Amino acid sequence: MHRTGELFGQYKTLDQQKETATLGMWIFLVTEILFFGGVFLTYIINRHQFPTAFGIGGNMLDLNLGFFNTVVLIASSFTMAMSVWSAQTSKKTLVTLSLIATLVLGTVFLGIKVVEYKQKFDHHLIPGHSFDITYCSKNPSACGISGKALDDEVKEIKEGIETEGGVTALNAHAQLYFSLYFGMTGLHALHMIVGAGLLLWLILESRKGRFDANYNTPVENIGLYWHFVDIVWIFLFPLLYLINRHLA
Repeated sequence: MHRTGELFGQYKTLDQQKETATLGMWIFLVTEILFFGGVFLTYIINRHQFPTAFGIGGNMLDLNLGFFNTVVLIASSFTMAMSVWSAQTSKKTLVTLSLIATLVLGTVFLGIKVVEYKQKFDHHLIPGHSFDITYCSKNPSACGISGKALDDEVKEIKEGIETEGGVTALNAHAQLYFSLYFGMTGLHALHMIVGAGLLLWLILESRKGRFDANYNTPVENIGLYWHFVDIVWIFLFPLLYLINRHLA
């Protein structure tokens, strides 16, 4: 395929090439919306069907870690936007620095998710044979809860058992919540990992001074992808962490 600088042979101008690439990215993002939409719909239907078990499951997530991760992703959206602006204005050094900051923030997010996942493993909240929604209420020291938080959890578990018709039913419905939790956050994390790989490529290319006011299509399109992944989390956070949350 013929190529002149950054212009591929099937295009007449860089503007035409950019419009085509941007359209392709938006089409891809629409398919991603449809994909995530099915997952969100599954969650909403099951949450409506088993509100008590899902509420208990949500209260067992670490709100502080979830909130911190939300702040981290919002910050990464800002640094990603800065990298796009820097490329559009030919501030080549700032492009690289902004991309590195975005990658660091994305890595921090993934690291925190690993910590959260380990918590769920330690607290017997991984769906499967060893799953036990009552584990923390029976072993508070192992879960690091005490005082009012422990009293609230014991009360909530007791009410959940009564509402769901027994501990077996509560366990089954809570497992459904955590299956969706791991499925949704895991899928989001996979997109973050893909995004991190794309950011690494952008950083390597930006260090060569490739992106400027004349050519910045990859930065803009990967920026669109990164913002989309951030927006998905903005929906995941309240759905998984905040509904029926005991904040007091």
